[in-house]
Amino acid sequence: MSHRIARTTLTALALACIATLGHAQQGKLKVGLMLPFSGTYAALGVAIENGFKLRIEEQGGKLGGREIEFVKVDDESDPAKATDNVNKLIKRDNVDVIIGTVHSGVAMAMAKAAKESGTVLIVPNAGADAVTGPMCAQNIFRSSFSNWQPAYAMGEVAGKQGKKKAMTITWKYAAGDESVAGFKEGFEKAGGKVEKQLTVPFPNVEFQALLTEIAAAKPDVVYSFFAGGGAVKFVKDYAAAGLNKTIPLVGPGFLTDGTLEAQGEAAQGMLTTLHYADGLNTPRDTAFRTAYAKSFKLQPDVYAVQGYDAAQMLAIGLAAVKGDISKKAEFAGAIEKAKIDSPRGAFTISKSHNPVQDVYLRKVEGNENKMVNIAVKGLADPARGCKL
Repeated sequence: MSHRIARTTLTALALACIATLGHAQQGKLKVGLMLPFSGTYAALGVAIENGFKLRIEEQGGKLGGREIEFVKVDDESDPAKATDNVNKLIKRDNVDVIIGTVHSGVAMAMAKAAKESGTVLIVPNAGADAVTGPMCAQNIFRSSFSNWQPAYAMGEVAGKQGKKKAMTITWKYAAGDESVAGFKEGFEKAGGKVEKQLTVPFPNVEFQALLTEIAAAKPDVVYSFFAGGGAVKFVKDYAAAGLNKTIPLVGPGFLTDGTLEAQGEAAQGMLTTLHYADGLNTPRDTAFRTAYAKSFKLQPDVYAVQGYDAAQMLAIGLAAVKGDISKKAEFAGAIEKAKIDSPRGAFTISKSHNPVQDVYLRKVEGNENKMVNIAVKGLADPARGCKL
């Protein structure tokens, strides 16, 4: 009798332990939002957060059966503060997941810390090729793009249009270098030649001498990578010099996203390439845009989509492991096998954890980047240097 009682007691204790573990595992999931909430990129950080939270609302406030607790850090788009900021989230706040960021320099520090600690990181914007190249890891994912992707697509488009000679112009920094390299690869593969690569120091916006050089060289097309205020000034200066009448100016979508109102007439008719566009008019995108506008009284943009899809990817991984994010291999495997039903159009995730996605050719009409067609279907980043 005593043996049977002992066995029963042990069984009861074991079941109690399992129940306790299960309960602990289903506690709140801590999500660190390390995004720019001040400065130049503040609106982008807000759009990403809004998109992310919208998807969680649609899931009833839970992912993988777990409620979400947010810890927010303003990264100020400052690479010098990035390591301290990300380490606070990992070591002080003990977050389970980090979502961030916009600035590629900050994202590189985040990827390094995530790789060393094993913390899950989902990058909802920064396009630094290295994040899903040499820095790739089982626990690092991106829901946006690599700098190479829209640039390569624009190169292909320009080449297929019969353009033979190109010049490029960008700020002299990593994102500009990567973008120009992508365009050059696509353009030369399609039969063109990049004859000169012009640069200005970041964040310089004095373009006059280089515009004079472009006018003298008379290329068939100019590819430009600028964003924000730099993009506004360059597009306006290019038009003021009369160059847009004879030499088409093209670029990745960031040249005209969020800048059209300020660029005004100077941007009209410009072609850009990006993984999102106005006027997709699919049921999925229309439903997303309606829900976003209702929740936030704002129109969504590419940044909101990338935040939304970061939450979709997290939800897919957590569902597969029933909320237990410590099961890294199963979590990653589920996302790698998934087809993400995005407002941008369905996409998959490559072995290096970057989206394999359609890139759209867009044309500026008024204050919209209207879809012309799909420039490249299912474009995968080459993920050079990734060893997974």
